[in-house]
Amino acid sequence: MQVEIKVPVLPESVTEGTLGDWHKQVGDSVSVEENIVDLETDKVVLEIVASSAGVIESIAFESGATVKTDDVLGVINTEVAASAPATAVAEPAPEPAAIGDGRASPAVRKLLQEHNLSAQDIQPSGKKGAITKADVERHLQQQAPAVPAAASPPPQSIPSTGRNDRRVPMSRLRAKISERLKQAQNTAALLTTFNEVNLKPMMDTRAQYRDSFEKAHGVKLGMMSFFTRAAVEALKRFPAVNASIDGDEIVYHDYFDIGIAVSSDRGLVVPILRDADQMGYAEIEQAIRDMGMRARDGKLGIDELTGGTFSITNGGIFGSMLSTPILNPPQSAILGMHSIQQRPVVIDGEIVARPMMYLALTYDHRIIDGKEAVQFLVTIKNVLEDPARMLLGV
Repeated sequence: MQVEIKVPVLPESVTEGTLGDWHKQVGDSVSVEENIVDLETDKVVLEIVASSAGVIESIAFESGATVKTDDVLGVINTEVAASAPATAVAEPAPEPAAIGDGRASPAVRKLLQEHNLSAQDIQPSGKKGAITKADVERHLQQQAPAVPAAASPPPQSIPSTGRNDRRVPMSRLRAKISERLKQAQNTAALLTTFNEVNLKPMMDTRAQYRDSFEKAHGVKLGMMSFFTRAAVEALKRFPAVNASIDGDEIVYHDYFDIGIAVSSDRGLVVPILRDADQMGYAEIEQAIRDMGMRARDGKLGIDELTGGTFSITNGGIFGSMLSTPILNPPQSAILGMHSIQQRPVVIDGEIVARPMMYLALTYDHRIIDGKEAVQFLVTIKNVLEDPARMLLGV
């Protein structure tokens, strides 16, 4: 029986995707739920897995192709044994890319065609003599001509260093990030206000309850749960910061879906903590840890990256001292955290060293007044400098 490999149904906000690397080639055996090919959308990278065990009989799209919901990417033959010879496969690997007993992936075949290369020119390093992308790129580097010298160079001319430029298409995720950031700059009236917070009370609280918290909940007590809870408290007091603009209307959200920016190899993603106001410290820490791990592995679902009423980004983990974050449309504000540094401050008339952090709030001035933005940030500062405030509601 032949089973089609199809593009899964994509959400309404995602119209198409780009095929990534094929993990299986024509003639390869696959098992149920085994990843066959990656599909990159403007939000996440999805894995398209085998619905049945069998042998890949044909591949209809190469890596880099644009595909839509229900497009047939290939066919699995469920009646062919895993050890079946290559002649039993309906669609053999294209001849120009074959070498020895190995095969070249669609991405490699495309690369060979783009540079008008023959597979016989490439020294393979893959299994069974297969040609890899690295093999082709290495060949191109070795064959790259030196920059020609001028016909009549001046006596003092410096020899060429053979510098090269590489042009790489943006990934869908990177292109979407660029589009949304530019959209925010073009449409919103962005303004940033700053403050600083003394984190010693928070750090003392963490130190006091670190071991008992981890023993009770199985997760470490980090900073993000404190900042998330502080942000929710401030959002409750200043609803405009949790609102968004839709046409000529302001939409006030009576729920608190907090986006936590996470850096991954594919770019910045912002998974959402739904109903963060109903989550305890342990739930927040567990959710952030889980989302961070899955973001790095490309395992986040599209629904986990959609929506959000407010975002938090922490540039401090990379050493940033101060920045002006750009909000994530249609949200109207974003909180920027930064590195913690011991700085001299005056407390009760004495100069002492304290772990200080600069906070930044970038907001859309069209619906958030400067007074609200400043007071919002002061609320976060007050809550973090006296964690008991949240318990007492003051």
